[in-house]
Amino acid sequence: MRIQLKTALATCAVVWLGTAALADTPVTYTDAGRPLFSFAVPDFWAVRTGGPREIEDTELGDLRAVARVMGVKPVTDDNVWMGFVSPAGVASIEGGLRYLEDIDRFLVKDPSVSSTSDTRIGGLPARVIRGTGTRDGRGINFTATVIDLPNGRVAVVVAILRDGADPAFVDDLNAVFASFRSAQ
Repeated sequence: MRIQLKTALATCAVVWLGTAALADTPVTYTDAGRPLFSFAVPDFWAVRTGGPREIEDTELGDLRAVARVMGVKPVTDDNVWMGFVSPAGVASIEGGLRYLEDIDRFLVKDPSVSSTSDTRIGGLPARVIRGTGTRDGRGINFTATVIDLPNGRVAVVVAILRDGADPAFVDDLNAVFASFRSAQ
């Protein structure tokens, strides 16, 4: 009886640990009440949303419209961040790349692109740009991705890993990309 109980408890622990590793939280990005895309946020990551707003380019003094940004980051490490946006009026990968050029100075200082590739994310065409730069005076690695959504929209996803971040977070970032799905 005692051996069976220990075996049953060990089995429950293995099942619970296996389930915990897969227990990500689904999040849906909407615009005007219409779902555009979803992705899974890893456990022990925080989600922060912001509404549409305008930000000022301090060098040029002009305002830039920014759609709702959904940011996710680990609760234990401020060195990792991933942001999602679907800017209104941007209908193609090329338009998404122009959008990134327009807002890049708000994300990364002195960017240096190390690679650009075409791929598919969630079954959809995507362009991925990887590189390095600085943010808040610290070195970073970034991945900027434009995903072509149905019905004339795109998703722009930026992942930032500051110098000194735990490299294990790369697996979490890749898992978020792997979970990405169009809601249309």
